[in-house]
Amino acid sequence: MAHASDDIEDLIALMARLPGLGPRSARRAVLHLIARRGALMAPLAKTMAHVAETARECMRCGNITAGDLCDICTDPRRATGEICVVEDVADLWAMERGQAFKGRYHVLGGTLSALDAVGPEDLGIPRLLDRIGAETINEVILALNATVEGQTTAHYIAEALEGRGIRVTSLAQGVPIGGELDYLDDGTIQAALRARKQF
Repeated sequence: MAHASDDIEDLIALMARLPGLGPRSARRAVLHLIARRGALMAPLAKTMAHVAETARECMRCGNITAGDLCDICTDPRRATGEICVVEDVADLWAMERGQAFKGRYHVLGGTLSALDAVGPEDLGIPRLLDRIGAETINEVILALNATVEGQTTAHYIAEALEGRGIRVTSLAQGVPIGGELDYLDDGTIQAALRARKQF
């Protein structure tokens, strides 16, 4: 039978595997949970067990949901004919926080990478192309990260959509709101200059 301290060490080791938590942060989090086990740890454990049982990928877009389709896909007001393509669910949630996009999403589950042997079939690209063929889509917004892999993936999707009569756009890149030129990297300044518009 394991000692309580072994169980606690196992919990710390598991917590340390979460993004943004190292061993010291995990230890502090576990000690905090133990000190508040009735008010925090027990409800957290119960909710985590429930989510582990019910959470799944939306069959249409790849968002996280408890049913077959997520709330965004089932909302008729979101059927605008626009699909915003994102790398992962965290990116979808970030877009939703801004409350600016009123269409639907498609989560790829990563980006193309020759080094990691990740091809189109390893991502949600074939499913995206099937969706575009089955739904009434007039615009695909490529909201992929401004990395080499993200841009390679965006170009691949744009080429796959050529000749379908669908507008393919990408997010603007450049100077952020409140940004100062002196603090920006060269690539951001170059992108902002290329994307300049009439004042």
